[in-house]
Amino acid sequence: MSENIDDATQLSDTTRLSDSTQLSDSTHLSDATHLASAPHTGTTPSTESAPQSVALPNLPQRPSQAPSEKPSPTTDAASIPAGDDSTVLKPRKGSTPAIPQQATAQSQPQSQPQRQSSKAAQAAASALPASINSGLLPQPTAQVRDFQQSFNALVENVSKVVIGKTIPIKQCVTALMVGGHILLEDNPGTGKTQLARGLANSISTGFKRVQFTPDLLPSDVVGVTFYDQKRGEFEFREGPIFASIVLADEINRASPKTQSALLEVMEEQKVTVDGVTHDVPQPFIVIATQNPIEQLGTYKLPEAQMDRFLIKTSIGYPGHDVSVDILKQVDITDRAQTISPVLSGDDVMRLRQVATEIYVDDAIREYIVRLVEATRHNEKITVGSSMRGALALTRCARIWAAADGRAYVVPDDVKDLAVAVLAHRITLTPEATFDGATPESLIAQVLEDVPSPTIGS
Repeated sequence: MSENIDDATQLSDTTRLSDSTQLSDSTHLSDATHLASAPHTGTTPSTESAPQSVALPNLPQRPSQAPSEKPSPTTDAASIPAGDDSTVLKPRKGSTPAIPQQATAQSQPQSQPQRQSSKAAQAAASALPASINSGLLPQPTAQVRDFQQSFNALVENVSKVVIGKTIPIKQCVTALMVGGHILLEDNPGTGKTQLARGLANSISTGFKRVQFTPDLLPSDVVGVTFYDQKRGEFEFREGPIFASIVLADEINRASPKTQSALLEVMEEQKVTVDGVTHDVPQPFIVIATQNPIEQLGTYKLPEAQMDRFLIKTSIGYPGHDVSVDILKQVDITDRAQTISPVLSGDDVMRLRQVATEIYVDDAIREYIVRLVEATRHNEKITVGSSMRGALALTRCARIWAAADGRAYVVPDDVKDLAVAVLAHRITLTPEATFDGATPESLIAQVLEDVPSPTIGS
């Protein structure tokens, strides 16, 4: 004979369960179950009555209590744990099981973290770097291999003038191949002028040097229109800016008026004097130098002119072994005069055309734009990089790839040039400057924060 207890069963205070009683999600009372002999009213079926088919309550298994512990008087029947013979069931009339409410209470707080984790996963998925299909990347052509040989020959020739500084030399040659301008900022005696003159002497083209001073006038740079009394007409006399390679030595010593005379020619490669526009020869490049530690009698370059420099780099002091080798050649006073040209102006223009055929994947373009946008949203940067910086970085990356013998740009090309191309285009907040941050360190941090694309199959 089996006893079933449904939700309407009322147990008196004297009702006791035996040791063999088991309470689970599908509780069944065995034949050995004994109910109290005291009569009580309710819907509890008699032990002598026929068995009835009644739905069983869904009681969960609860942890056992110690024999000395007693359930709270306010505990519902559905929440009383299983115990021994001394365990007394004291259900309240009209009470409902608390299990569905507990399940609902547990599921509600879990839904919010799940939604947050879903949003976080979507944000992480959107930030995943793009992948470049390596099967679609072009193979290097004969023109690309010729570019690589010419580029390396020019770098090696300039390396005879400035020894042990391959990276700054490659950056300067990159600017020459792009058609941009270079700003060399370093301490005195590090070889800035020698590097500029070495690059100029390695190419058989026109070269002029301008020593910028506080009394230098714009007409001393771009040229002047004068009246020729013999012929009775006005004539334009070209200034030193009309050369393929122009060395602007200590450019920050000239007045802002003279510095601004270079804005037009550096951007448009044209000079307008007295309403007449004159083209400068090609290839054209301005190599400017300045001393960062001496501020007396200098004028800081405006941001508009700084943005027109394609690359800003420094040379630094030579290493110990290189310094010893230089001292062994102490009788050589002008190293720039010891080298001969290895390329012509026409060769440079031809190599520029080859660089335009280097493949740039859309993932690389997206990566460059993200880098530039990151500089605009950084809390430590007041003014981020302009679109001119993104264009400059793309053009330089193509040259860097061709110099490595590749017909396509990889993310490492962008990373190698990002600091030299973007650092001088941003302006730091006063707080960041006071904390010791530099434009170079912030660009390096941006490179770490922005995920780069990967090359896959």
